[in-house]
Amino acid sequence: MTILRTGLAFFAALLLATAAHAAGYAVFTQGASALAQGNAVTAHSDSPSSIFFNPALINGLAGTQLEVGSTAVFSAHDFQSALPGGSATSNESTFYPSTVFLTHQLNEQLSVGLGIFNPFGLGTDWGEGWEGRYLATKSTLQTFDINPVLSYRVTPTLSLAAGLDVTLADATLEKKLPPAVFGTLSDLGQKFAGNGVGVGFNLAAAWQPNDLLSLGVSYRSQSAVKLSGQSSTSLGVTPFDSQGHTWLRLPPQFTAGVAYRVGEPLVVEAGLRWEGWSAFRSQLLTLDSGAPVPPISRNWHDTLGLNLGGRYRLNDSTSLLAGYIYGADAVPDSTFDPSIPDADTHIFCLGAEIKHRRFTVALAYAYQLYLDRIKNNTLTPLLPSHYADGKYQSDAHLLAVSVGYRF
Repeated sequence: MTILRTGLAFFAALLLATAAHAAGYAVFTQGASALAQGNAVTAHSDSPSSIFFNPALINGLAGTQLEVGSTAVFSAHDFQSALPGGSATSNESTFYPSTVFLTHQLNEQLSVGLGIFNPFGLGTDWGEGWEGRYLATKSTLQTFDINPVLSYRVTPTLSLAAGLDVTLADATLEKKLPPAVFGTLSDLGQKFAGNGVGVGFNLAAAWQPNDLLSLGVSYRSQSAVKLSGQSSTSLGVTPFDSQGHTWLRLPPQFTAGVAYRVGEPLVVEAGLRWEGWSAFRSQLLTLDSGAPVPPISRNWHDTLGLNLGGRYRLNDSTSLLAGYIYGADAVPDSTFDPSIPDADTHIFCLGAEIKHRRFTVALAYAYQLYLDRIKNNTLTPLLPSHYADGKYQSDAHLLAVSVGYRF
């Protein structure tokens, strides 16, 4: 009975990373120009990426405009065990969240747009031999958002926008099971892979009372994605080798910004970002085989982040960009686990934008530093040597490029 309870706990624990993946890796980069300004573009922008940050701003984009871009994200995670002599470094991982934004001005009052982007994702790969292999070895999450929007200029100074969010998600978690779970001679492999579709909406407003000041707000609703897939072990003959499903709830998000034009060449913006991660109170995996998997308490909390950015126009074709982002973690100490070593983060951003005839090219570099995180909890009935308690350190380098064209 003890072995059965232990096995159930291991399979329930697969939900830790499936949900946590999006929290620890909300994708900050949705266009090189925006990233270089620390995403402080909710109140001002002349880029089609406004579809993501504040679609009410697309009324200011003349004609038809297209922007495509991608970011190379190089992330690393280090672990220093609370036990003597233990340490680990995640395998090198590179991810390429990408964007496509298209806008069209129907008339002076009405504009439409379409965005395709990766709002959540990335992953961790600790390898198969580290101390915490019974908690996590490799975790990945990919999401693709298809977002048509409509923006209407209510008055010369006020625009409102609304859109539909269709989110496609694909998640995989791999880890090891100890021999005692099913009486084997060595560790077993365990994996859950699932995918699904969720639907939400977004609303936005932009107000420019005068030539110097502008304000913007944007809201994206929660999206519930039913992940259907396969739970499997390397034995392949257990009750847990079965089709199943769980729910991934991507949080509601609210952003607000105030932009001020400091003379002719410089505009600065300060903003905030709220994410409603408290929706993750618990999680449940349901297997078609009927094998019972108990729910897991998550108890995540809402987060608030701040950003500051600026654009300095050197001349009619070249602008310099800089910004800073602070983001708070969503995972409490009691449920922190190594599949997503989430922590408070600082992001420092630089970039440039060059316009030539109908083309615009933006380049950005950002360094993302996570504050150290200490794990000291018991997530599953493991021996102390496999709790993977200790200090977690993470950082990432981001290189982004976007190319725009005005038809």
